Amino acid sequence: MIIQIKVPSPGESITEVEVSTWLVKNGDYVHKGQAIAEIDSDKATLEVSSEENGIITFMVEKGKRVKVGDVLCIINSSVKNIKKSKEKTSQEKKDNVEKIFSENKNIKIPSPASKKILKEKNISIESIQGSGKHGRITKKDCIFYLKKNKSSFTSNNSICNEITNKRSKIKTPLSSLRRKLSERLIYVKNQTASLTTFNEVDMLEIFLIRKKYKDRFKKKHGVNLGFMSFFTMSCIRGLKLYPDINSMISGKDKINFEYYDISIAISGPKGLMVPVIRNAEHLSFRKIEQEIYKLSTRVHNGKISIDEMKGGTFTITNGGVFGSMLSTPIINPPQSAILGMHKIMERPIVINGSIEIRPIMYLALSYDHRIIDGRESVGFLVSVKESIENPIKFLMGGNEENISNSLEL
Repeated sequence: MIIQIKVPSPGESITEVEVSTWLVKNGDYVHKGQAIAEIDSDKATLEVSSEENGIITFMVEKGKRVKVGDVLCIINSSVKNIKKSKEKTSQEKKDNVEKIFSENKNIKIPSPASKKILKEKNISIESIQGSGKHGRITKKDCIFYLKKNKSSFTSNNSICNEITNKRSKIKTPLSSLRRKLSERLIYVKNQTASLTTFNEVDMLEIFLIRKKYKDRFKKKHGVNLGFMSFFTMSCIRGLKLYPDINSMISGKDKINFEYYDISIAISGPKGLMVPVIRNAEHLSFRKIEQEIYKLSTRVHNGKISIDEMKGGTFTITNGGVFGSMLSTPIINPPQSAILGMHKIMERPIVINGSIEIRPIMYLALSYDHRIIDGRESVGFLVSVKESIENPIKFLMGGNEENISNSLEL
């Protein structure tokens, strides 16, 4: 029976996708539920699975664009799995080779690459000591011999140079997702008046709270008490104080959002994804950390959906996880601002007239100057700094007794 596997729809508004990767070979025997291909849309990557056991035949080449509903491949379910018999034949061939070598351990057989070098350089096979299995002569052995006896081969150095100084490059087409990302980055560069303002924040109080409560938090809630929940809550406080940061331009209008959907930039195997924490203003530390864990897991497993990345009114990105000390993050359109977190470093700072070593992080806020002025951008960043340096006062009810309640311990 012939089964047609059709191109699934990645999302409501998407009609065309690109076959980015075939995960099996044309003619392979595949199993029901096995991942056979990945397709890229402008917004996400989707995995396609086989619907039956059988032999697969591709109907579309890798890199081709196809419409939703087109036949991607066919599965011949009437053919039994012949893979095992092929593997058996292959193993028998290997066993025969092993047998030949075991009967005559002094035999010298050159690899195909080394055979070519031996012929071109007119080298006797007996003059080279093989380092491969059972004394097999490898390309590396020939190169070593040529270097050792360089004076004997000065008449034709070009071949030796080609072997030892090979310079190669690999050309691969950009995925549909990467091309769309490129377009968005160029749009931001050309269509927004992007500026970046910087500040630094002392992370000591956050360190002390996490050190004291992280074990109890993990044991009770099943997730780590990280920095992102503190920064998410700090940003929400800042967005309430400076509402133009939580806005966007639509034609000739400015739209101010009275809800806070916070986009969190997460690096995955397919690149940077930006899933959204919906209505983050209503979430506790526990719920924010659980939501971030869920979204991160889905990104890393390649399971994140387009709906989970739609919308967002403000973005937080953390280049510090890769070691970045300072950067100017790019606005995530159509949003108007993005906060960049960076690597925490111990630095000497002045506290009440004395020099102390504190864990310091640089913060960066990139914003669209068309609707956000310097006063709002600087004020927002200062408010985030206040919240992070005084989390008990600004995020946890004002006194230390409320920390347990805020963390739901």
